[in-house]
Amino acid sequence: MTSAPAIGFEYRPSRLLRRTLIVVAALAVLAVMLSALAAWLKLLLVITVSLATWHALRRVATNPIAAAGWSADDAWTLRLADHEDVPATLASFRVLGAFVLLRLRTAERGVQMLLLAPDNSDADIRRRLRMRLATIQPGEAVPRL
Repeated sequence: MTSAPAIGFEYRPSRLLRRTLIVVAALAVLAVMLSALAAWLKLLLVITVSLATWHALRRVATNPIAAAGWSADDAWTLRLADHEDVPATLASFRVLGAFVLLRLRTAERGVQMLLLAPDNSDADIRRRLRMRLATIQPGEAVPRL
């Protein structure tokens, strides 16, 4: 069997993820407002949901990763926004239909999450990633999320 070719792609946060977070937060606020809780508790829960949503949106927007690459010898490299290349290891992954979620661990930056969705990545890149991730055996060190 020939070795798998390297896979490289530019990365930007998914707009679809941001929109989904906002819709879920709006539904949570609506559920709280329609509940039979006391007014002070409703206010507390709405503030909590708003702060959690703001924090999640901020984390998504400030992702330092500009590109990623997976070489033929299973080595990951992350290119940061400041043009620094950082080696990484695949901590875990999940394939959900057209979406690919990768957790990559770096020594300097800790765990970085990459969500490849139809709005921020090429369909061919996601297909190649899914095919290559499928070759990872369940007993190997990389668990699925």
